[in-house]
This record gives sequence, C-alpha cells and structure tokens, in this order.
Amino acid sequence: MQKMQKIPIFAKYFIKHPQKQLFYTLITIIQMKKILLTAAIAFGGIAVQVNAQNIQFHYDLGHSLDKNLTTRPSVTTTVEMFKPDRWGNTFFFIDLDYYSRGMAGAYWEIAREFNVSKNKQWAAHVEYNGGVTTAEDMTYSSRFQQAVLIGPAWNWHSADFSKTFSIQTLYKYYFRGQRNEHAFNSFQLTGVWSTTFAKRLCTFCGYADLWYDGDVDGKLVFMSEPQFWFNLNTIHGWENIHLSLGTEVELSNNFIFNDLGQHNRFYAIPTLAAKWTF
Repeated sequence: MQKMQKIPIFAKYFIKHPQKQLFYTLITIIQMKKILLTAAIAFGGIAVQVNAQNIQFHYDLGHSLDKNLTTRPSVTTTVEMFKPDRWGNTFFFIDLDYYSRGMAGAYWEIAREFNVSKNKQWAAHVEYNGGVTTAEDMTYSSRFQQAVLIGPAWNWHSADFSKTFSIQTLYKYYFRGQRNEHAFNSFQLTGVWSTTFAKRLCTFCGYADLWYDGDVDGKLVFMSEPQFWFNLNTIHGWENIHLSLGTEVELSNNFIFNDLGQHNRFYAIPTLAAKWTF
C-alpha cells in the first residue's frame, strides 16, 4: 500500500526555471502509505472486531524547523478505510494538503489483496497511486505521475491482533506523465507494522518503503512514516471518546524537494497529530 512514491520528473523543470517553482509541490509529502493500523494487516475473512476507518489531522513542522522548507504546506488531513472480506481486503486513503488560504492538493491510493493461501498469510497485492497539486498563488497546477503496483504480500498478526506485520515485494509501473515524463519500470519493497501496548493505551505503527528511481542519487528512494498514538478511549470514563493524540515523523531520503529545488537530502520531519476512529 504505498503512497506517492515517485518524485515526478517534471520537478526538474522547476529547478531549471526557479521563477516558476511550484513550491515544490511534491513536498506536500503526501503521506504516502498511510498506516494500516492493526486492521490493515489483518487477513481478509478473519472474524475480528476491527476499527480501521479514521480521519487524521497533521500539523507539519517542516516549515518551522528547516529554512529551506518554508513553502511546505502546514496541514494535511487524511481519510482511511480498511475492509476485510472472504476473499481478502481493500484499503484506501485520501490525503488533502492545505495552504493557509485553502487546499493545496489531493492524493489517493487504493489497494486490493486477494488471499492465496489457506492460512491467509500470503496474498496477491494490486495498488494504484495518483493525485494533483497546485501552486499557492494558483498560477500552476499539475498531476503526479501515476503508478500501479502488483506483487506478493506476506501478513502476520498475533492472536489478539495487538501486533501485526506485513511485507510486500512489488513490481511498479509509472505511466507517462503530464509533461511527457517517460513511462518506466520500477520495484518497491514495503514493510508495515503495528503494535499496541500498555493496556492498549499506546500504539506504535508505521511503514517503510524503498523503491527504484533512476533519476536520484544512488537510484533509490527511502521513505518511512512511524506514528505514535495515545488512545484516549482506554482511559476510564472515556470509552466512547475514539480520539487518539500523537505524532508522526516523516523520514525520507532523495524524496523531498526543498525551496532550492534540491531533493538529494535526508529529512526527519515531525507532525503534531490527532485521529478519530469510527
């Protein structure tokens, strides 16, 4: 399940023409691979009570912590849904990024897994990624270079689903882009995890992606977004308050375009976050 893993090639255009830099639209960091939580690694068809539909609010601190990320959007909201069934499971998320005066762009991913083993640990994974973005002054808009992914997934969970893990080995195909960026073949390795502890008060979850891009230093891009949540509905008297408070740290290398048009940097960018689970 991965999120916007390609820095579109059209970004090079803005490096050559800084007067038209799009605020490095890609830095919206479309939190690619939104965390599946415990349920998202669950195997389709297993009868468990799973709350995997949620809305998240993230206040991004990148523009405050790095002088070369001042035009990065400050806010992202995310809608996630995970639904298992007898054949496997479906997962999608939609990210909406915001400038101070309105929306910056939208990005979504949808993934389907089909169980291929009796124990439901092995699955066939199919996924689509795509989105759009705009300049803050509305002088420019663009589509991200869309991609499809396909490959095997191996899923594991503890008996009570308090711990889950998934690993995916995927072939990735980028379609021809808006500005005639060439279509190309790639691959992606993905790991997703979740663990809930302290009597379910705390959840630590996240993902890590490594994928091929021939246009970056070393030809590999790394992206990870670990999250830590305090689940307030575990507090006595708050059982009906399905609110979690916490943080996400975006770790990336060769991914984010900064204000100088560079994207060969490592970044660790935290957020302040809230999540309501339905």
